[in-house]
Amino acid sequence: MREVRVRRGLRGRGRRGHRRRAAGAATALLLLAAGAGGCRLTPGEDRDRGPVQVGTTDTVTALDPAGAYDAGSWALYGNLFQSLLTFAPGSKNPVPDAARSCGFKGDDLRTYTCELRPELSFANGHELTAEDVKFSFDRIARIKSPQGPGPLLETLGSVETSGGGRVVTFRLKVPDATFPLKIATGAGSIVDHRAYPFDTLRRGDRVDGSGPYTLKEYRPGTSAELTPNDKYEGAVKDVGSPVTVRYFPEPARMSEAWRNGTIDVAARQMPPADLAKYSLSETGSRMTETSGANARFLVFNLRDGAPAKPLAVRQAVAAVVDRQALARDVHLRTVEPLYSLVPQGFTGHATSFFDAYPKPDEDRARRLLLEAGVPTPVRFTLAYSKGAATDQEAALLSRQLEATGLFEVTTKRVEWTDFQRGYARGEYDAYCVSWLADFPDPDTFTTPLVGDGNALHSGYSSTRVEKLIRKAQQNDQRGRVADDFRSIQKIVAEDVPLVPLWQRKDYVLSNAGISGTQYLTDGTGIWRLWMLGRI
Repeated sequence: MREVRVRRGLRGRGRRGHRRRAAGAATALLLLAAGAGGCRLTPGEDRDRGPVQVGTTDTVTALDPAGAYDAGSWALYGNLFQSLLTFAPGSKNPVPDAARSCGFKGDDLRTYTCELRPELSFANGHELTAEDVKFSFDRIARIKSPQGPGPLLETLGSVETSGGGRVVTFRLKVPDATFPLKIATGAGSIVDHRAYPFDTLRRGDRVDGSGPYTLKEYRPGTSAELTPNDKYEGAVKDVGSPVTVRYFPEPARMSEAWRNGTIDVAARQMPPADLAKYSLSETGSRMTETSGANARFLVFNLRDGAPAKPLAVRQAVAAVVDRQALARDVHLRTVEPLYSLVPQGFTGHATSFFDAYPKPDEDRARRLLLEAGVPTPVRFTLAYSKGAATDQEAALLSRQLEATGLFEVTTKRVEWTDFQRGYARGEYDAYCVSWLADFPDPDTFTTPLVGDGNALHSGYSSTRVEKLIRKAQQNDQRGRVADDFRSIQKIVAEDVPLVPLWQRKDYVLSNAGISGTQYLTDGTGIWRLWMLGRI
């Protein structure tokens, strides 16, 4: 499913080489076995050469895991917090992290139990117990932040503790074979119940987690300094070098920092022109490319009174959009046109939008609107936020639609945090968003995007789609759910709550003195900063 240069267990470097390997235990239906550990062939003295400097254009919207469901925030969570499970590089199956073992109990995929590792503690010295795990999941449901990970945990009913504070049992509302994958994400981040309020999000720049790193210093929108956590016990056998993540407001600013040599690694997102010119053979640099799990969608507001509420309007937009031009003229072929809800590389990928709208067709769009009695031009606002070439992308989409004479489009660029709040409140008629896979399963592109109460807050709801989502979740043989996901995508192409635009490959640019960049990201949703080191 993913292109990974070398497949190995979770690994890193640090002072605690005696850490135990993760142990697995079998259950009747499911065993999540621990991944193998390993060591880098790099000298331990690289700590003395300063932190590895990693650049990104991602934005951290909240340091509290109950208040964010975005790539930038979750990239930090995976390094500062532990989840019960995590993903080894290149693996689709989660392995124990804070847990010693996990598995479904019984045959109905509705009871999931995890036993914690012994002697776990947070970086602040507090013991980590099952009470903290229950607290972490319960407060997500209690706070119910519009920007939080609640939609990902929509099948969770209740959490119980037993076994002297070492056993956690999840009771699910409906059978859900994907639940282990979901709690291996940022949604499963375990927080200290003594340090986080139950009813509200925690404010400030402190983090109390038990992950491979601690947050030494955080400057919102500027940098996050991470240092190895010597109290960490989990799937990562040796914690890596200190890392400083530097946040850039625009890809061009990160590109400048790369050229000036002030960052060692550039990840998410360099300008398309830079990606097009860099190569693996460039002197003094290395580019790592993996199969993309990052998809871009044009999403419609389907609330009553919105311009795109009539189906014919959405279908007409889908009939006009030229993805090939977006990929070629804006992104310089660093992205691939996407014609489906589920990207290439995932089980059940289809070409449902190509089947329904094989080429840009102005005449068809005109007929759709005429037959539905929709007055033209249809006027709407298209909102978007920062990212690689987003201004050019919005401008080209606007030109494509307006060239037909059927639409008048006002584009609106919005700061990321305000953008998230805006589409959650239904402030935009349409909006472009990128979706990064949370875990390596097609459910990550269906339940959160088109399920009831979806994370896009589009107002879309379909009984047919919901039934198929539930059917697929009940199947623990994930290779056998392709037909269900193809059916979902066919319905989505008919209803058009969104229009797929493109999917991006994952590129990481680094100087030749940095190792481990091939493990940094692989479509599992984990940003493995602990894999980086100096050669």
